[in-house]
Amino acid sequence: MASRTPIRSGAAVVVAIAVLLAACREAGTDRTGATLDRLGTVPPFALVGADGRAIGERDLAGRVWVADFIFTRCGGICPVLTNQMKRVQTALDRAGMHDVGLVSFSVDPLHDTPAVLREYAARFGADTGRWRFVTGDRAALYALVQDGFRLAVEPQPEGQEPAAGELITHSDRFVLVDSALQIRGYYHGTEATDVDRLLADISILRGGSAS
Repeated sequence: MASRTPIRSGAAVVVAIAVLLAACREAGTDRTGATLDRLGTVPPFALVGADGRAIGERDLAGRVWVADFIFTRCGGICPVLTNQMKRVQTALDRAGMHDVGLVSFSVDPLHDTPAVLREYAARFGADTGRWRFVTGDRAALYALVQDGFRLAVEPQPEGQEPAAGELITHSDRFVLVDSALQIRGYYHGTEATDVDRLLADISILRGGSAS
């Protein structure tokens, strides 16, 4: 007697494929096999948003988000970074990825109060429902940037004339973070092609398409 091979119903196959694709998206893998490494974990922090409310890592968990590091008095790369972040906001909106968050951390918290950050956000057309601006204690912020995101930040030494309006030396990186607070990528925020790569990687984590 010939052995019988069990045949799955069409509905069962569809469910199995859906489960597999969901698992791939959770792992940071798209249908072409592209993967994103896990490069670290965002540690606990307690800072303040532009709305004056406390914000910590738990407020950002559960969704994919992108971080950058700016300050409002910056006369160098910060306007470029913020304009590129605005481009990310527009691309995500166009793709319907309204759940992806954006977070700009000020590295000049002594000047960048919540009120100053609100004005800055308005100037650049930020959708503050999904794009947060964060300030707080300088020691806590610098520890988060250096030890949590593993990026450089350093105020200019006293008495030294800042170059090109840069009061503070800081990284130009955008950082992609997944819903479990795992860092999944670093990108030069001043380079449009690298921001395009960020958008592609967001799509890998989200399982959609942003451009």
